[in-house]
Amino acid sequence: MKQRIITATILIAIFLPIAILGGIPFLFLAYIMASIGLYELFQMRKLSIFSFHGLISILLLWIFLLPNQYFEAINITGLSKIELAFAAVLIFLSYTVIVKNHFTFDDVGFILLSVLYIGIGFFYFVQIREEGLVYLFYALFVVWVTDSGAYFAGRRFGKRKLWPEISPNKTVEGFFGGIVSGLVVAILFILFSNIQIPILQLIIVTIIISIFGQMGDLAESALKRHYGVKDSGNLFPGHGGILDRCDSWLFVLPLLHFLIF
Repeated sequence: MKQRIITATILIAIFLPIAILGGIPFLFLAYIMASIGLYELFQMRKLSIFSFHGLISILLLWIFLLPNQYFEAINITGLSKIELAFAAVLIFLSYTVIVKNHFTFDDVGFILLSVLYIGIGFFYFVQIREEGLVYLFYALFVVWVTDSGAYFAGRRFGKRKLWPEISPNKTVEGFFGGIVSGLVVAILFILFSNIQIPILQLIIVTIIISIFGQMGDLAESALKRHYGVKDSGNLFPGHGGILDRCDSWLFVLPLLHFLIF
């Protein structure tokens, strides 16, 4: 626990000023986090990021992460992001032939889904920050407090397992405790911030993102269980890897953007 607290303190000390500053430093942080996240997924699959397919994957991820104004300014191909992704599909499938299936169709599917999962999540990480710091903090606090609320409610009241095949320790009581905890965050933002969302809409949105934040955590648990790993990485002592810390964000931030903006 001591190690977790020390690591969390250091991470907050690094993240908070960059989040407040926003702009290019925040975009740079998103690029670093997303690239490490993709590396962690490659490690689970036992694929090398330092390879031809790894290079194409990173380039595609970086394209997805570019805010639209930057993408339009530097895009010399005239292709959209989706069209560039399709070009990557053709390159990957051609590569399977060249290497005689040492790199397979299944690997192509895994990489493309990984790039979309990481790329879209962190793209909206940047987009939400551009809409306003208060919206980013609202989303992150709902995620963090939902997670903590689910943990403590589950320990205190938990009797019925939520999804034992995926995450044996999560309970139905913890799931609803997480939602209630998220609603407390929404009320605090209504009372003490300048968040520009009508009260009823904010409550509904909070319930939705609290549910999907927990779903994001379960999806990451399912992925780790499938590949037989405890954590996505060991970058943060006591906390695991980037994906262990950001799995709920990757579900919540795109959803929040769609629901509000």
